[in-house]
Order: sequence, then structure tokens, then C-alpha cells
Amino acid sequence: MTRPARPSTEATGMTAAAPRRRRVLLVLPALLVPLLLAACGTSVPLPEWPAATPAPPGAATPALPAASSPASPQPNGPVPVQVTPISSAPSGASGVATVAPVTAPYGPAVAARFPDPAIVYSTPGLAAGRSSFTTNAEVATWLHGLARQSAQGAGPSAAVLPLGVSQRGAPIEALLVTRASSTDPATVLAAARPTVLLIAQQRGDAPAGCEALLVVARELLQGLLRPTLEHINVIVVPRANPDGAAAGTSTTADGSDLRHDHLLLGTPEAQALAQVAREYRPMVVVDLEEYPVDGGFLRKFGAIRGDDALLQYATTANVPEFVTKAAEEWFRRPVVAALKAASLSSDWYYSTSADPANLRVAMGSIRPDSERNVEGLENAVGLMIATRGVGLGRLHIQRRVHTDVTAVTAVLNATVRRANDLVQLRSYVERAVSAKACSEDTVIDAATTPMRHDLTLLDPNTGLDRTVTVDWDSALQLRPLRSRIRPCGYLLSAASATAAGRLRMLGLPVMQVTEPGTVLGESYRPSAPAQAAPGAAGTGAAPVIAVNLVRGAVDAAVGSYYVPVNQPLGSVAVAALEPDSPSSYFANHLLGDLRSTTRVMTVPTLALQDAR
Repeated sequence: MTRPARPSTEATGMTAAAPRRRRVLLVLPALLVPLLLAACGTSVPLPEWPAATPAPPGAATPALPAASSPASPQPNGPVPVQVTPISSAPSGASGVATVAPVTAPYGPAVAARFPDPAIVYSTPGLAAGRSSFTTNAEVATWLHGLARQSAQGAGPSAAVLPLGVSQRGAPIEALLVTRASSTDPATVLAAARPTVLLIAQQRGDAPAGCEALLVVARELLQGLLRPTLEHINVIVVPRANPDGAAAGTSTTADGSDLRHDHLLLGTPEAQALAQVAREYRPMVVVDLEEYPVDGGFLRKFGAIRGDDALLQYATTANVPEFVTKAAEEWFRRPVVAALKAASLSSDWYYSTSADPANLRVAMGSIRPDSERNVEGLENAVGLMIATRGVGLGRLHIQRRVHTDVTAVTAVLNATVRRANDLVQLRSYVERAVSAKACSEDTVIDAATTPMRHDLTLLDPNTGLDRTVTVDWDSALQLRPLRSRIRPCGYLLSAASATAAGRLRMLGLPVMQVTEPGTVLGESYRPSAPAQAAPGAAGTGAAPVIAVNLVRGAVDAAVGSYYVPVNQPLGSVAVAALEPDSPSSYFANHLLGDLRSTTRVMTVPTLALQDAR
């Protein structure tokens, strides 16, 4: 069911003028000195964009890239995966829900379009006769076993990283695989190799990504993916939501949607993922998800979604333009090419609302709360890969795993090819984002662009393609709804400890005032009552408020918090602290009063220390 790749769309970017030179008078801890120096130039020169390296038409399935030439062009096809059976736990073992037989929402003609791959993947949950996927205990055994085996040889090093525990006490663990001399964050970062973070099963009822990452982890240490580690590091989080996996539910134990908790960090599961990103600063982050084949399309259009994978990178306001270009040219296109070479179909990610009267179709959310969007604001390439699977149980599971393995392999190969470019890109983007503070406009809220779009679906009975022209909300072209000058920083009241703590979890520097002072600031005043505005098709309502700004001198009390914006994660601070930004801390009650936040409009002279 291979379909041609859709024409590329111009990268989303909102470029502003170069900032003015500013004199720095702020009394700061040593932590911020290099960040401020990075922001003090008259401009950050644009680097030359590296030439694209597309795969030659009709390229055969390739071997892994040569270890001696990480920047040389390489084919984009999938890598064959070594299959090494291991012992599996008995069916129904604790730690994951038993999967009941499922009746597909389509006939045999559709099923025939999704044959199993020639490769047979082996994990505990893929064993013949199983009625459950790999359990939480089996995931832990797999990761720890690989780490022990790596210690016995001269190959790559592997370590299990304890990231935290779920709401019901299940461990959330990652496997770091590297050729650095040590697996601690400082040593890995000092090696200056790009780190790829692979995350699966944020949604508990989306198991294919977890099974695929178990395969990938083994191949990195024992199989055909080992050569990639000459140039990159890889962190594998096979199961981000162990409670949801055990219960067979999409949400965490308290009903939270982990997929949209990466700015607020209200769950321990999201905090665990933030921890590994904060400590190892990945340059590429892949979120493996699944989507329902029906999802309202059968009722609205008489057809179902039929792509093996739906893809999307970070599409939220203020993602650096070059990060978006890298996501499109260096990653999405090679992934599409690899899937096509493996006879697997793909498209942009899209969904529709539950309202049967609403026929709009939207690309993935543009709110700054998903993994890929927050990673984009943190100057990394964030990529979501969603395979068809929610509601299918074990149907087509080998093909679903094959799709994930093929796509992840393409991402790893692309990272190897662009390893040097990614290091340079991160350095440039961090300086450019830091330089925007105090002077350039920043987007507070944006909207998708309405357009008409030809969508290819499947007839559920005949299995034939059915093209439907739909109203389409494009996330590739964002329309700014509100913009304002980016401040130099934010002053939070001493009562804002929870919000300050969440920002520090995200990796932002946060200081506390140690002596009373005064800043030139802008305070927020409500101009209309708060209300819930409907989100894009397929998303829930977002709390929205309207504010006015009042400029004047503002007292900075002892114990209040200062969050600088002239630093690499300044766009994350904007998303969290502008109260009328989607997913803001105020709108979601992490900040209880508009008066608790002040936009600081000049670099202040304050006595500060690192917040604890």
C-alpha cells in the first residue's frame, strides 16, 4: 500500500529582526554568565544551511552507514533486524493487561493490504500463544539483562537509568547505550556526540512502540545497529506509562493524558521523561505512538485511516526556524523514504473531533504541551511516529512493530549522517534564542491555517483507496494571534515555588532574590473573564484568558523568583509564563494569581542565588 510522499511544505518559522545591543548589569550566579554573554552580540549570524542528502531513487535496502564517515550521504532504507529469541513469561503475567481478541472495523480486503513482514520479531510480548504484551517486569528484565551483558564485553556501554516511579509505584527506566567512557551525563555530554532519545507507550494501550524499542535496544548492543554508536548516543525508554500498560488504558493511573503533560509536568511519568531530557540534552527525540484506524472517520466519511505510520515534528509557535528545517529535511523525509522502501505507507499525522457534525480534519496539536512540541522549544528535533494500532489488540502486531523499527532505524541513520551538523545547529540555535530577549517580538498564541486537502482513506469493505476532500487545519503554517515583545525575564512571587520547581525540572535556570530590589516590569491585568476555547479538530478545549499590560516599577521581594529569558530555553519560559499562552501555568492553576507574574523589561540589577 505504498503511496507517494506528499510534496514538502515550507518550514514553519517566524523570523524577527536582530536584537539591539544591551549592557548587562545583573548580579548573577556563575551559572548564567555564559548564557548572558551569548545574548549580548548585535546579532547572531545565520549559518549556511547544509545541503540536503537525499537517497538515490530506487535505492536498495542498505547496510548501516560506515563508521568512518558519519557526515557522508547514506541510503535511507530500513536495516534488517537480527532476531534472537529469549525466554518469555507465561501468558497473563502480571504487569500488563491481557489483550482480548478484537474484531477489526474492516473486512478481509483491508486486512489483506497489511501482510506481516518477512522478518519475525521476538520479544516476550510477541511470543506465539501470548495473550498479553511484554509485562512491566519483563521490560525491566530485558533492560537490565542488556546492561549486564554490555559490561562483559568490549563493545558499547549500557546502563539502566532509574528515572522515577509511576503513580502506582512501578519503575520507569531507560537504557542508555553509548561508547563514551562513562554513562554519567557529564561524560556523555563532554563527548559532543548527538544523543537520540526514543520514547514509547506514553499511551498505555499503544504497545507496538514498546515492543519495537526492546528490539532496537538489543540491536544497538548486539546487532546491526551497533555501528551507529560510533557517532551518536541512544537512550531508550520503552514504557513511559507502566500503569496504563498494566491496566490497558490510554491514560496514567489518575486519568491524565501523559502525551500532553510535558510543559506542566503534573504527573511523575512526565517528570521522569523531563529528567532524562534535562540531564542528557538529546538533540533528537522520537515519540512512538499509535492511532485508531477508525477515530470517527468511518462515521463521518464512510472510510478508515489506512497508513502504516503518521508523522509529525514540532509544530508550535516559537520553534526555531532551523530546527524545523532540520526536522523536515534531515529526518521526516528520510523516514518517509525508508518506510516507502519497505512497502510501508505514511502521511502527516491527522485526526478529527468526536463531534459527528464537525467534518474538519486537523494535523497534530500546536499547543506547547506535547513531547515533540516541548522538545522543539528546547531546540531539539522532536518527531512523533504513530502507527495504526489503537483498538486493534494483537492484529497486525508484527507489521506494526516492523513499521516502528524501520522508522527508528531511519532516524538513527539520519542522526549519524548529520551528527556534525546537529552539533553546530544546537550551538547556533541556543545563541539565537538567547539573543531574542528584551527586544524581539515573540508569538504568544497562534492558530492553524484552514485549507482544503485531499485525504486518502480506505473503504472498509473493498479495501480500495478512497480520496476525500476535507477542510484541513494545517499545522505547517501557523497564524500568529497574539504577539508581544519578549521580556528579559519573569519575576515570580515568593509563593510560586511549585511553578519555579516545574521550570527547573524542564532545565530552566531559576534564581531567588536575596535582597529587596526594584525592576522595570509589565504586570498583567485581566481584560475579560477566563473561558474555555475549543481546540483544533481532535483536541480538547484550552483555557484562554485576555490580558492587558501595565508598565511601571515593580518591587522584587526577598524570596521571589527570577527566570531569565536571555538563555537557550527562553521560549519554554514564554510558553509557560505568559498567562494567555496555550497550556500556560496560570491557565492551569500552577500560578494562582495574575499578580504573581511580572514581565521584566530591562536586565535588572538584583542580588540573586540559585533557587533550591
